[in-house]
Amino acid sequence: MNNLVLINLILTASIVLSPVSIAGTAQGSTHAIAIKMSSFNLSSQKWQNRVLLVFAPSVNNRTYQQQMQLFNQHQNGFKDRDLVLVQVLATDKSYANGQLIDESSVANLRDRFGVDKDNFRVILVGKDGGVKRQDTTPVPATEIFEQIDAMPMRQQEMQQRGRK
Repeated sequence: MNNLVLINLILTASIVLSPVSIAGTAQGSTHAIAIKMSSFNLSSQKWQNRVLLVFAPSVNNRTYQQQMQLFNQHQNGFKDRDLVLVQVLATDKSYANGQLIDESSVANLRDRFGVDKDNFRVILVGKDGGVKRQDTTPVPATEIFEQIDAMPMRQQEMQQRGRK
């Protein structure tokens, strides 16, 4: 089982198994479950992180599963390149670096990049907020890393971090 699927399963289990807050009426008949969701705003990432968006219909989508397997074992590469992985799914929960994001954020990302709910797409957004690549088929993490490593801003980061 790849790490991202495992992380998502653990997160889902922790949400399901965590204590729920119950808001009751006088009779105690109304129950509400509080699940922490965050909004994800692409502009808040600008100049801080690169963003890798993976759009797919669901976690059961074969292309999405292939893509997640290609990213498996590359968490350090993502972290080293300040790369935030955002999984934008139509029928399942969506996540930004493992944190659940709300439906309005998902809708905003789909609208902004013009990706239909039935389509698979991988989009790399640079620290400057510009789209650096778009793929409609699974792409190896190493290919994305090579493209990022060739960017002038990344070259500066590597020099500043003492690696060239």
